[in-house]
Amino acid sequence: MTEGIAPDRIVPTTTLAPQGRTGRLRGSLSVWPVISVVIALLVAVPVLVVGGHVFQPAGDVWRHLADTVLWDYVRNTLVLLLGVGAGVAVIGVGTAWLVTMCRFPGGRLFEWLLLLPLAFPAYVLAYVYTYLLQSGGPAQVALREMTGWRYGDYWFPEVYSIEGAIAMFALVLYPYVYLLARAAFLSQSICVLEVSRTLGCGPWRSFFRVAIPLARPAIIGGVTLALMETMADFATVQYFAVNTFTTGIYRTWFGLGDRVAAAQLSAVLLALVLGLLLLERLSRGEARYHHTSGRYTHISPVSLRGWKAALAMLACALPILLGAVLPAAVLLEMHLSVGDPYFGSRFIGYAVNSFVVAGLAAVLAVMLSLLIAYGQRLKPSPLVRGAARVAALGYAVPGSVIAVGILIPLATFDNALDGWMRSSFGFSTGLLLSGTIAALLYAYVVRFLAVSLNAVDAGLAKVTPSMDQAARTLGKGPGRTIWQVHVPMISGSVLTAGLIVFVDVMKELPATLIIRPFNFDTLAIRVYNLASDERLEQASTGSLAIVLVGMVPVILLSLMIARSRPGQR
Repeated sequence: MTEGIAPDRIVPTTTLAPQGRTGRLRGSLSVWPVISVVIALLVAVPVLVVGGHVFQPAGDVWRHLADTVLWDYVRNTLVLLLGVGAGVAVIGVGTAWLVTMCRFPGGRLFEWLLLLPLAFPAYVLAYVYTYLLQSGGPAQVALREMTGWRYGDYWFPEVYSIEGAIAMFALVLYPYVYLLARAAFLSQSICVLEVSRTLGCGPWRSFFRVAIPLARPAIIGGVTLALMETMADFATVQYFAVNTFTTGIYRTWFGLGDRVAAAQLSAVLLALVLGLLLLERLSRGEARYHHTSGRYTHISPVSLRGWKAALAMLACALPILLGAVLPAAVLLEMHLSVGDPYFGSRFIGYAVNSFVVAGLAAVLAVMLSLLIAYGQRLKPSPLVRGAARVAALGYAVPGSVIAVGILIPLATFDNALDGWMRSSFGFSTGLLLSGTIAALLYAYVVRFLAVSLNAVDAGLAKVTPSMDQAARTLGKGPGRTIWQVHVPMISGSVLTAGLIVFVDVMKELPATLIIRPFNFDTLAIRVYNLASDERLEQASTGSLAIVLVGMVPVILLSLMIARSRPGQR
């Protein structure tokens, strides 16, 4: 040992850093939370703009809407929410319980297949079933040929109705409930279910009295997601002639030309969304749902035989058949027989537009999510956590509301700048921001940032804080730490976040329809325009392309949910 140096005074040199570098590290650490707050404020701008129009005096258009169609908007929206909520809950919870807790022929295959309808936009299913079930469609033509009946001699369900819209939404949105309910069932304690059996509860009583109450937060969360998607939809309700807030906003903006009335309609819809979120939060009360044991027993499914197995297979097969297999077969047949007349160079242009904006939006959403999540990781103060929640608010806001909230300030800025340039320099600048790709990307990021943020935040939560400390002892600042250490470690979460945002943007219609630049059509716009002109067979090509792209995240989600139970073999 060296003389004159006490052992307890030796300091590891790896913890020391030059004074200037330490100052720079502290300065960069304080910048990241500020970035999170700034991003949250930018995301909140459309919501604040829409909310601010509530306090503006009502004009003649608003009074006309209130006297004529406002009650129809409220009634139809509430009926849609009640019907879709009941439908997705029954289908999602029932199928999740069957594939998780029961063993029957094809059960392992149904675990994957039950997610397939998630790849189908509701408006695509609406077009398919309209083609099948309308009076001149294959179903009624075959019925008349077999029976000799004429049109009007028999009753047939009307697809152009609010009941038809509810059926379309339920078939494509039940996977939200299925995903979360199955994850909840996988993580439940088998001991609790076994104890209920010893107390005299059969399988059905254990399901209703134990399993469902324990999975209640997940089920309510899935139903809430499905209801928010229902309120955000435009093409399905527009095609079925069901007057809701989203169709009213579009007609008020473009048909009546009153942006203030459109913003006030958007504010009412936003209040419904916030009320739905508040109701979901209050429904939990003070209840908490925790698994207090660290040990998990492998699930031993109940074997079903005979007619019980047949019913289980039928219950799982019907949603897949009606929500994915039959629509895909019809789309493929229509594409091969007729298809899009512009299938070629012009169709490639639509596809390129869709892929470009979806790719840019996915990259922006992932990058902003990394900034927000890492800022919250560095400084989890109430302000930063609140900013993260504000940034995630956009997913609960329909695309039509976001579009109105973006166009109003951008149009105000463009008109003010154009007036100043005219008066000062004698020439017009035109619209620099309104109706541009930048405005469209802004809407996409606001709408889907929450999807990316949840995936990235979950990935970062699995990285131990010691990795950050080790990087700092080596002199790396927060920027180099996240790009060189964290991003490679959470690359799976980052890829998943990007893919989900990409597919959501590919399917998104209301914001695209309102904000898109002139003569800029995506696959979703192309499909909507063709279907609006009753050219359903020609719309099949674009619909099929959107569905095929949507299959990618469905497969990833299926792999993730299968591995979600701790202790699973």
